[in-house]
Amino acid sequence: MIRVKNFAKAGLATLVAFIAPVTAMATNNTINLALPGTSTFNSVTSWNASRLAAAGINLVLVLAGLIAFFFFLYGGLQWILAGGDKEATEKARKRITAALIGLVIIFSTYAFIALVASFLGVNLINFTISNV
Repeated sequence: MIRVKNFAKAGLATLVAFIAPVTAMATNNTINLALPGTSTFNSVTSWNASRLAAAGINLVLVLAGLIAFFFFLYGGLQWILAGGDKEATEKARKRITAALIGLVIIFSTYAFIALVASFLGVNLINFTISNV
């Protein structure tokens, strides 16, 4: 347990050491929360159902990929902190394996969508069918 606390303290100290100089260099005190002029989200009110569904599918794929990636990192951290304990190392290995399988499923889903779009002319992301 002491190693985890020391690891957390070292991580916090590193984070503060990197953020402190950046905040000291800040000269502009105003924060602009507006979207850039070229953003595609400036006319969200004019979106139709297919564009909303496409945005939802993209969001789900990105979130699933991020979650799988962070589980992969968490499993790696578990492995490092196992300290030679067989049971903890096995749990970490299972977590890493599950995260890799999740990433493969996510990338396979995206590849399947791209293959269907190229072979059949049906774009599942934008819900359009090209002329044959």
